[in-house]
Amino acid sequence: MGSDSETEKSAKERKKMMAVAPIAKPLAGKKLCKRTLKLVRRAAEAKCLKRGVKEVVKSVRRGQKGLCVIAGNISPIDVITHVPILLEEADIPYIYVPSKEDLAVAGVTKRPTCCVLVMTKPTKGELAQEVQEKLQGDFNQVAADVREMASSLF
Repeated sequence: MGSDSETEKSAKERKKMMAVAPIAKPLAGKKLCKRTLKLVRRAAEAKCLKRGVKEVVKSVRRGQKGLCVIAGNISPIDVITHVPILLEEADIPYIYVPSKEDLAVAGVTKRPTCCVLVMTKPTKGELAQEVQEKLQGDFNQVAADVREMASSLF
């Protein structure tokens, strides 16, 4: 019985990977994807997250820094093709994850999300010291992995 659920999970994973757009590079592996989505969840709980293309682009143009997480299975892909260029010009690291649904769940929304910008400080107010340190630690770790992956790609 346990093998059925494992085969179903692997079939779902294959389906997710088949839907990923060809421009989705650098694409996070399983381990990095899990850590990235965990960081997104933590940032959403701390109100340090910008959701959607419009909010992310607006924040980047205003000079806010962070880590951008983009869903790889967006259709039509034209919706997000300008985002990586904008992020590279602003020197903001970005990573693709396979599923917009998983990104929405991690971002604590019901609606599937194209991209999110994880910031270390909330737009309004302050965070508790321990929450800030935990978020900063996770952010630094994931951002270092993303930069390393991007540098090996390009």
